[in-house]
Amino acid sequence: MTNCIFCSIVKGERQADIVASKEECVAFKDIQPKAPFHILVVPRKHVASVAEMEDGDAPLIGQLIRCAKVIAEESGIDKTGYKLVFNVGRGGGQIIDHIHLHLLGGWNNNEPPANI
Repeated sequence: MTNCIFCSIVKGERQADIVASKEECVAFKDIQPKAPFHILVVPRKHVASVAEMEDGDAPLIGQLIRCAKVIAEESGIDKTGYKLVFNVGRGGGQIIDHIHLHLLGGWNNNEPPANI
């Protein structure tokens, strides 16, 4: 996919604050965080959104979740709780047309996250 910012990050053509780089995914800090700890986990393969997934793409979801779980454990937010969020389509809040998983956490007891 040309002009995909996440593809450029995955290929190392664009800078990002990368926190994990695995065979199947790359994770980096969100530049407009919505939580004290906000990481985007993206597959190396370009898939525009959950709505655009084909049957063979189903394992991507599990890979992204596993990657997020490891990052949560390594950062310590697994001890206090975290959220995993996929936004799908413009109406669902998706801005970049490359499937990605938001890993959000780091709230303390004085500022709990909004419930969904």
